[in-house]
Amino acid sequence: MQNLERRFDITRRSMRRIIRSFHSDMDKGLSGGRSSLKMIPTYVEMPTGRERGRYIALDLGGTNFRVLELLLKGGRKAGRPRIMKFALERRHIKGDAGIFFGFIAESVKKFLKRYRLPAGKVLYLGFTFSFPIRQTGIASGLLMCWTKDFAVKGVVDRDVVGLMNAAFAGRGVRNINISALVNDTVGTLAAKSYEDPACDIGVIIGTGTNACYPEKLSAIKKWRGSGTQSGRMIINIEWGNFNKLAMTSYDRRLDAESDNPGRQILEKMVSGMYLGRIARLVLKEMGIGLARFETEHISLVEADTTSGLKRTAVLLSGLGLPGSSIEERRAVRRVCAMVSRRAARISASCIAAILIRLDPRISRAHTVAIDGSVFEKHPTFAKEMRTALKDIFAGKAYRIKLALAKDGSGKGAAIIAAVAANR
Repeated sequence: MQNLERRFDITRRSMRRIIRSFHSDMDKGLSGGRSSLKMIPTYVEMPTGRERGRYIALDLGGTNFRVLELLLKGGRKAGRPRIMKFALERRHIKGDAGIFFGFIAESVKKFLKRYRLPAGKVLYLGFTFSFPIRQTGIASGLLMCWTKDFAVKGVVDRDVVGLMNAAFAGRGVRNINISALVNDTVGTLAAKSYEDPACDIGVIIGTGTNACYPEKLSAIKKWRGSGTQSGRMIINIEWGNFNKLAMTSYDRRLDAESDNPGRQILEKMVSGMYLGRIARLVLKEMGIGLARFETEHISLVEADTTSGLKRTAVLLSGLGLPGSSIEERRAVRRVCAMVSRRAARISASCIAAILIRLDPRISRAHTVAIDGSVFEKHPTFAKEMRTALKDIFAGKAYRIKLALAKDGSGKGAAIIAAVAANR
């Protein structure tokens, strides 16, 4: 166990190395060079907090998606959103573009009908599409590749807004104006920064993982477009593909067996889609074979404070290990802790790299908006991230606030729709 923990440990020296490599790839990505960080210009500026009006959002980040309406009141105030949730089935995410976008259009149509939104009035919509997009305008972008087990045919290298508009038209929805195409991470940043002017980083740590931040246009060497009012633009880092990380044999095996070997290395070490799989590979080598082991199980094990880890025993019994010994349960707990702790410290290291780029001396307050099930539901993940930031920034770490931005991607999309419509 001690040998395993050393292999999964992210020391202060390791974090400094990650920060240096992250900075190098940020610079290469912004210049259009070869980099594991795509550093995608989003055409989106930060909200001012003064935006007003009613806006719609379509938040598509995984197999569950939402349609919502948000009232912006100005003065950094917003009303409670009206929301409907929908679920994509395997036939949608493994089928063709017509089936996929058609189902989404039907879902939006149901939302408009339920809340009796006027058919004769133009409704500005922010479209959160949480997959790698090569943005060609604030309301247009080409899908670069699918992630998170999606494999819809006929979408890669096509404009997803055009496909969505065609699906709306085919179903008689003619009053929707998609004014902004938004990554979920960008939406999270927009939602929190609308209410908190100190917020300048958006992060997702859930099924997938990513981050974004506002960058000076002068630093985006590959940018060939026009200027912005603020002189800045939000950059979608796509940090899930960052590959300057020390991998264990378990990481290499998981990567080799994945649908995208050699890609999304950070995501495979940090996100909820993969943490449980890594733990299961480690446990299997230790002789603790489980039928399955998911990231939610890691959270349940680490939250178990019962005598003799009784809740863990019940969980393991349901996963194919009845009658587990206390030694086995303790081993499972230690494996879960080292896998999740590594993920938290890698995430904190990359956030630190962005903070240093924004404010090298950390001379002012910074809020990092974070959404996602891993950050929200794991019992110690946020604490481990804060500890890592203290290891990096010492006495200045108090200026950095990690804030849960629950459901930020949807609200943020509506806010960005307002930014785009107003400007």
